[in-house]
Amino acid sequence: MARYSAFLGRRVEVQYRAGDIFLPATGTLAADSGRSIFLEESFIQRGKEKHFRWEIPYQCIVRIEERPAVPEPVPPNPSPAQAAARVGAVAAGSRERSSGSSFISLQNRPKEA
Repeated sequence: MARYSAFLGRRVEVQYRAGDIFLPATGTLAADSGRSIFLEESFIQRGKEKHFRWEIPYQCIVRIEERPAVPEPVPPNPSPAQAAARVGAVAAGSRERSSGSSFISLQNRPKEA
């Protein structure tokens, strides 16, 4: 009997055990075999659409919960208003993160032989 069929087709976050560590996985619950769940994720990388699917056995699942849908990606050539809004949001976010944080440059790192 499928335990997680109520989540089919929904975006979920799963925390699962892999050996001695816990790992997160987020994607759309594509299938529930009764022994494992199958998550799917589609994304664009270097201009090509990629599709990733993985299986998580029931005995490894620690927690599963529904997550909100992924926001629409920014189009490659946004309008000037969209670009300005995005730049403003990124700048505001970086100001929030920069308080108390440090940046380490790796450009002048010595080469290892």
